[in-house]
Amino acid sequence: MANKMSRRSFVTRSAVLGAAPALLSAQAAGSKMNVGWVGLGNRGGKHITTLMQEGAGDVYVKAICDTFSPRLAKTKDEVTTLQKRAPDTYDDYYKMLEDKSIDAIGIFTPEHLHHDMAIAALEAGKHVYCEKPLTHTIEEGFDIIAAVKKSGKKFQVGTQRRSALIYQKAKEIYDSGVLGKVVYARAFWYRNSAPNDPAWRYEIPADAEPGNTDYGKFLGDAPDTPFNKERYFQWRLYWDYSGGISTDLLVHQTDAIHMITGRHYCKSVTCSGGIHYWTEDDREVPDTVTAAFEYPDHFHINYSSAFSSSRYNYGEQLLGSEGTLEVMGLQDLYVYPEKYRGAPAHVSSRPEIHINSQKDLGQGNPTGAHLKNFVDAIVRNAPLNCDVLTGHEAAVTGHLATLSYRKEKKVYWDQENGKYRFA
Repeated sequence: MANKMSRRSFVTRSAVLGAAPALLSAQAAGSKMNVGWVGLGNRGGKHITTLMQEGAGDVYVKAICDTFSPRLAKTKDEVTTLQKRAPDTYDDYYKMLEDKSIDAIGIFTPEHLHHDMAIAALEAGKHVYCEKPLTHTIEEGFDIIAAVKKSGKKFQVGTQRRSALIYQKAKEIYDSGVLGKVVYARAFWYRNSAPNDPAWRYEIPADAEPGNTDYGKFLGDAPDTPFNKERYFQWRLYWDYSGGISTDLLVHQTDAIHMITGRHYCKSVTCSGGIHYWTEDDREVPDTVTAAFEYPDHFHINYSSAFSSSRYNYGEQLLGSEGTLEVMGLQDLYVYPEKYRGAPAHVSSRPEIHINSQKDLGQGNPTGAHLKNFVDAIVRNAPLNCDVLTGHEAAVTGHLATLSYRKEKKVYWDQENGKYRFA
């Protein structure tokens, strides 16, 4: 496949890359850091402007990169309008890394490209913000962790609940002990869409064709296939590029529960499901899953997701012996005291709690705060809210669920040795 590029070929071609980016160009542009951005699709195209808004006065978008040229041109116009200076444009990410004035890279590409892109950026002396999941496999995470340690650079993973005030408040409540003994948690994410708009079938631009879409660079080291618009624009539906529900949705929610409870890893996972609703297309990943996670210290997470009903939206629940805490839709936190027959009066008489993130905490979607935290980590040496190890731990839960689903077996995790095995 023409123009197929990976980190391995980049290293061979570009061994002269320096490891010490300069801040001079950013300072000349009136900012403190230059940013290069790769991936301008549904999320990356939206949040490049979020970064510019949250990092105003600190951030200058020096370069942008995408392999679909109309999208690249559109984002160039948007960035130019916002910062009054045009960014450099690339269709070759590894060429963009050769710009030594770039201090940090944002990676918003399909997950199968994260490993090579992240390591190449670190080896080029860049700080990195990598959208979740961190990796396409568990093993790739260890490579990135090693590269971060070697580079000494800041590395933020985009599990943005780590920057959400509503989850920080949930942790405070959990730590207070008011829930009693908590051995069980639930998390769920339910979606629905019109019959003519199947889940994850993102719109394919009418003008997309091989001449303006570098399909080879999109593939990277994935198996070769002929030019395919569905695979390029709707990549979440195919195992070559995505872990499906487990790495797109589940990782956010298991990570939130980890954050609240202070846990880091499970000891086993069983996951089942299938393509039960959207059965008329060529999707490979399931639209319905249920997963059960067992933890070392008498703790269990039950996870479910379906793309056939949106009634219950999404949320996380911690069910304790003295109370239940739930965060619904990333914006409402509730605490309900236990009122079972024979419950102690000092428990059943506790008031219910309701906190709304926007009204009570002044925060909407936390992605902006998460990007701002990344900027502050570089410019002001603030601690990262989701460093590479935390992001890897989040990804592991998703990968284990995917492995269990695809093998139709229970999978066990050996945290000490970083290995998994099937029952």
